[in-house]
Amino acid sequence: MQELTDTDIGDIITLLRQCYGYDFTDYSMASFKRRLQRVMDNNRIKNAESLHQLILNDKLFSATLLENMTVNVTEMFRDPNFYRQLVEKVVPVLASYPIIQIWHAGCSTGEEVFSLAILLQEAGLLTRCRIYATDINPNNVEKARQGIMDVRLMKSYTQNYMAAGGKSDFSAYYTARYEHAIIRKDLREKILFVQHNLVSDGVFNEFQLICCRNVLIYFNRLLQSRVLGLFYNSLAPLGYLALGTKESLLFSNVKDRFETLDGVAKIFRKKD
Repeated sequence: MQELTDTDIGDIITLLRQCYGYDFTDYSMASFKRRLQRVMDNNRIKNAESLHQLILNDKLFSATLLENMTVNVTEMFRDPNFYRQLVEKVVPVLASYPIIQIWHAGCSTGEEVFSLAILLQEAGLLTRCRIYATDINPNNVEKARQGIMDVRLMKSYTQNYMAAGGKSDFSAYYTARYEHAIIRKDLREKILFVQHNLVSDGVFNEFQLICCRNVLIYFNRLLQSRVLGLFYNSLAPLGYLALGTKESLLFSNVKDRFETLDGVAKIFRKKD
């Protein structure tokens, strides 16, 4: 199969933007090319011209392509140390607010935002929280809203939960039905799942905490800086920003407007 050139990739990015409104212009090109090539290999697409025609004429294929181009890697209580530090260093401060506004950006299929909701429940704060969970992919948003997961994953999720400092019996937070585990309704109802595009959409509320973990690594530095500016403008004074373990504020325009609360867990606080 023909390897894609930079010109081919540029043409595909333009086509996806014009046809479907997804703008991958400032994504990491190495990652984008790798994912695109994988889709071509899996579907036995021989060259860029064939790929171009499929995007134009086959909506089912295009939906599958976009599903593969957006990030869907997640698990409950991913990086347990992050959640432990969040509970120890951030949650006690959030408790001082009568209403707690939280944005989980790039929520994928919901596993990590449900993890956060569980820990807030255990801290006695969930009833005061308004949690917005957003993702660029509408299929992810709908799947997250349903709260249905593979029951075979619950064993490893239980281990993550315990390592994150969970205080209860993890099985109390879901119902097992055959091959599925369904997150408890009262947890799901505290989260508003909506589609939001970090590339093109703007500020829509003011938050005490924003979590966007392991999403920025797929953007180039220009887009990273732009999105971090969006988060800065979306945070209340002294609000918290949580990033992924491989992500940083170092090259952004807002790096001097945050203080580092935990450099390992990548938790930052907006300066007053």
